[in-house]
Amino acid sequence: MTQKYDVVIIGGGMAGVSLAAELAPQRSVVLLEQEDAFARHATGRSAAMLYVTYGNATVRSLTRASCDFFVNPAQDFSGAPLVNPRACLHVADRSQLTEWETLSDPELAPSLRQLTIEEALGHVPILDPAWLYRAAIDESGFDIEVSSVLQGYLVKARRAGANLVTGAGETRIERLSTGWHVRTRAGDFEAAVLVNAAGAWADQVAELAGVRGLGLRPLRRTAITLACPPELDTRHWPFVIAADESFYFKPDAGRLLVSPANEDPSEPCDAAADELDIAIAIDRFERATRMNATRVVSRWAGLRTFAADRSPVAGFDDADSAFFWLAGQGGFGIQTAPALARSAAALICGNGIPADIASEGVDEAALSPGRLR
Repeated sequence: MTQKYDVVIIGGGMAGVSLAAELAPQRSVVLLEQEDAFARHATGRSAAMLYVTYGNATVRSLTRASCDFFVNPAQDFSGAPLVNPRACLHVADRSQLTEWETLSDPELAPSLRQLTIEEALGHVPILDPAWLYRAAIDESGFDIEVSSVLQGYLVKARRAGANLVTGAGETRIERLSTGWHVRTRAGDFEAAVLVNAAGAWADQVAELAGVRGLGLRPLRRTAITLACPPELDTRHWPFVIAADESFYFKPDAGRLLVSPANEDPSEPCDAAADELDIAIAIDRFERATRMNATRVVSRWAGLRTFAADRSPVAGFDDADSAFFWLAGQGGFGIQTAPALARSAAALICGNGIPADIASEGVDEAALSPGRLR
């Protein structure tokens, strides 16, 4: 039997789940996830941070508009904190001075404070002073507790009446005069509006629906964890990132998470760590520090999907007013989710960007898929 709704959302990562939570109080919603659990791919593999200076102008506007949600969550959203303070230490060697000048622009990074080499070593004593040439710290950032955010949105969506369906793979999509028919192994669903929140698979979902893709690019990023030096308390170390974004590392559950910050083109898939990327991560980490990465404790990879201008996409397709895009969040999907979900819900309901979000500079045209045509 076909189940009927106002909106069907395809994709159960942070984008789809947060939209379901914001939209369900206003429309009947079904959320379809092809895996047997939500957030199995990019969301579940994120080293999510909250920095208002991260990303381009659109991303920064969305992040500013999302900050209060994370820092002062509603009492009924989560019983646990959604963020914990984590400073960001930007570092550079002599070869990165061009990137350093851009990074140090006070208009782009007003909260950045320059440090001496000795001060930087006080924050992260494993840094190699022979490598380190410049350092600056941003103490306004946070670690995001992704699991708490996701579970809060799932509870909110269910409480508002959304039907959350896993195991909905083998999807077939048919365009009807009244909307969409979506057939999956978990059942058949009809809705007036189809939302494409399928992450790395977003262009493939569009193709299934007969809608032209946007040229979204899934890019693989690899991460590893290393054992921390037993004599050092790393819990309050900052997130450390090179000025040219060639590597980063940070404390993570008693270990050090290290990434070469790679962006390798990939087909949509269940991404796995590449041995070459692991070797590059270790090499860059050891060049910048006095620590030998003797044992890799764990390794993984995730796909971060970008539009050509590296801004998210949220809006109705210019060729089909019943097909809504919510994709291309790249590496900013967690920190922008609150503002992006509220904006997408408002647009689906025929309203403009909410006033408090628009006041931060979020522009409907900058999110529209039409900009990419």
